[in-house]
Amino acid sequence: MAVRSPDGCVAFSGELVLDAWGGGQGLIAAELASATKAGIEIRYDHRATGLLFNGGELSGVRVRTADAVIEIPARAVVLACGGFEANAEMRARYLGPGWELEKVRGTRFNTGEGIRMALENGAMSTGHWSGCHSVAWDSNAPPTGDLAVGDGFNKFSYSYGIMVNAEGRRFMDEGSDLRIRTYSKMGRAILAQPDGFAWQVFDAKAIPLLTDTHRMRGVAKVRAETLEELAEKMEGVNPAGFLEEIRRFNAAICTDIPFDRQVTDGRRTQGLPVDKSNWAQAIEEGPFEAYQVSCGITFTFGGLATDPPTGRVLDVAQRPVPGLHAAGELVGSLFYYGYPGGAGLTAGAVFGRLAGESAARHALTCGAPTMDRSAGG
Repeated sequence: MAVRSPDGCVAFSGELVLDAWGGGQGLIAAELASATKAGIEIRYDHRATGLLFNGGELSGVRVRTADAVIEIPARAVVLACGGFEANAEMRARYLGPGWELEKVRGTRFNTGEGIRMALENGAMSTGHWSGCHSVAWDSNAPPTGDLAVGDGFNKFSYSYGIMVNAEGRRFMDEGSDLRIRTYSKMGRAILAQPDGFAWQVFDAKAIPLLTDTHRMRGVAKVRAETLEELAEKMEGVNPAGFLEEIRRFNAAICTDIPFDRQVTDGRRTQGLPVDKSNWAQAIEEGPFEAYQVSCGITFTFGGLATDPPTGRVLDVAQRPVPGLHAAGELVGSLFYYGYPGGAGLTAGAVFGRLAGESAARHALTCGAPTMDRSAGG
């Protein structure tokens, strides 16, 4: 949110100040229009299944279509097909137990195929393979992303209320920092709770501050005039534990510090097992609303080692794999434990351009690609 000061300056509360028109779909539409104008051929329903090499030089890709398996010669290849967030087996293997059950915010097609193809040909893995970007995601959301809804299942207003687990207890500092610096950690924290869910709870003061995604139809939401009634409606939560947690939380708030949603206001609690550092307000004014959330995974952090100035994929000896480049979420060593909002698009744009330019230079300077059929391609 932005606020205009008396001197005409606009202050932003630590949120993003630039967005793609139309969100993700708008960004893809703009990129598609640009690619079409440049004469770039786009093939749909072509799933890359392997990289082809002639000796040590990359010579193309193996592709599966609806009707056949074909080989496409190429002097250079840029892998930009995402991490392994939509691969339940890889999530369980690298992120840990329980991750195979979580919801995927985006496409069901980011299954780590690009990473696998590169590793099978000697590429080096790097980065935080047990780490990922994951958020508070509506419990009623489908298993993978829904284009008709987009990002509408996110529940990012936790700073203005509290989150409780099945025992009715708070389990993390909802106000540790601005949302843009904390939202990508929420999914993991929720998954670690009993049965992997939590409820976000707000009173009448906070409800007007909630984002529009809390108001869409079909969300996992309950509403009540009293806390006792709300406790009975919150499925899977211990009512007595919840009401006791509310009482302790309300009593611990430093009420002499004013509430200010635009900044980290320091309005905190004191003396709780888990204190809230900012935006602490008593949960006391009805009506009350609660939203059930689970873990929604966005993308994974582990991936391929690259040479950052060129986007060339490195092998296990840290030498470039001739002709192979990578960009986007399958590149490792970009994020560890956390993620600042907007960094993924920024990294994709910057390193994607570098990889594209490097791949183009390689294609122009090397010979025409050939297939070594006797060696299996």
